[in-house]
Amino acid sequence: MRMPRYFCLVLTACLWGLGASGQNENVLDEVVWIVGDEPILKSDVEMQRLAAEYNRTPIEGDPYVTIPEELAIQKLFLHQAALDSIEVTESDAQVQAYVDNEMQRQVSIAGSERNLENYRNMSMKDIRAQVTRMIIDQYKVMQVRDKIIGDGTATPAEVRRYFKDMPKDSLPTIPTQVEIQIISEAPMVTPDEVERVKAELMEYADRVNKGESFALLARMFSKDGSAMNGGELGFKGRAELVPEFSSVAFALTDPKTVSKIVKTEYGYHIIQLIERKGDKINCRHILRTPELSSAEIRKTINRLDSVANLIRTDKMSFDEAVFRYSDDKDTRLNHGLMAYTNPEDRTLTSRIRMDELHRSYQEIALAAEKMHIGEVSDAFTMRGRNGMMTCAIIKLKNRIPEHKADITDDFQVLTNIVNDKRAEEIVEKWIKDKIKTTYIRIKDGWKRSGYRYNWLKS
Repeated sequence: MRMPRYFCLVLTACLWGLGASGQNENVLDEVVWIVGDEPILKSDVEMQRLAAEYNRTPIEGDPYVTIPEELAIQKLFLHQAALDSIEVTESDAQVQAYVDNEMQRQVSIAGSERNLENYRNMSMKDIRAQVTRMIIDQYKVMQVRDKIIGDGTATPAEVRRYFKDMPKDSLPTIPTQVEIQIISEAPMVTPDEVERVKAELMEYADRVNKGESFALLARMFSKDGSAMNGGELGFKGRAELVPEFSSVAFALTDPKTVSKIVKTEYGYHIIQLIERKGDKINCRHILRTPELSSAEIRKTINRLDSVANLIRTDKMSFDEAVFRYSDDKDTRLNHGLMAYTNPEDRTLTSRIRMDELHRSYQEIALAAEKMHIGEVSDAFTMRGRNGMMTCAIIKLKNRIPEHKADITDDFQVLTNIVNDKRAEEIVEKWIKDKIKTTYIRIKDGWKRSGYRYNWLKS
């Protein structure tokens, strides 16, 4: 489901607003709105406004109308979450994943952890705590919203009826989509390189056993995104970790010990237990990834180019080549056909929008742009799903050019539009009704015209 505007605006501003200890030091803070028992501070509004300026995000209308109203809508949802006893904790796997991704993004934008700390005037620990609080609130908002909307979806008849008389020019435009088959093969890692990586991890384990901090070593040496949090992964169940990692991590019992070296598709790890709660554990790890030699990369490229030539000369089908040569577990058993999960409704499709392909697999997108349907590419290198370098060839199975949505070919897209419209109508009515029954006070000087909803209850 698409995040509503109030979700995105509040999250962006809270995450990229000025640090709590240094924001707007020249502004005398005050409560400007109260929604239920939740205050909205003048500094909250200023933080949102400055964040929008920093991100060059236009704010429609008067920011001192738009921003407080967006914050007030969020407060309505949080007030309802409290009434419904909705609980979201930082140990939730989705929360942890979102926090990890956001922290990586912020460090990437700032250039380094130190730059981010200087900009936010906060320690990394405090930044992460703030990000976690904000994301927990947003998950509460989304849970309330989902509960309000319910599980009802539009029937095929309702979808057809909605678009039956709509002029073609008013139908949504579907961006260019492609269907792609892929054969990927990871270059071989030399035994010497494996031994080098293992020796590094053994050294780190020895240093921990002699009293050094595992978390500090993870910050310094781990190649995983969790490094900025000292390698800590948060509470995870067995199914949330890859099997090789999970079996070793869940066998740990003493937080003072370091695991044996574990090999996964991501590289080589050592693990330290932090805490166990029921059927979940919180652990930290250090990930090291072997480096690939240019000679092995070239060997793999040449081998896949030879495979491509066999396919082009009809000496082997692409499907047969997938079975023989591809080591991509996500596509190997599906004739190499790549799939895309729509983030709005979680449906799986082989039709991938080119803009999404550019965001997820730029190397594949660049190759596909120059290809004709049925053509097989030359071999190229790319980053796989696990972040490791791999080599690949692709076949462009189909290309669907940009077009106006068609009720037959794009039925799922049109269904999503109807469902979204229905959801927004339900939420709109809920907000209006909720305002009527919720205590709201707006400070004199902040009661302005232009609000979308009747906050003044006039």
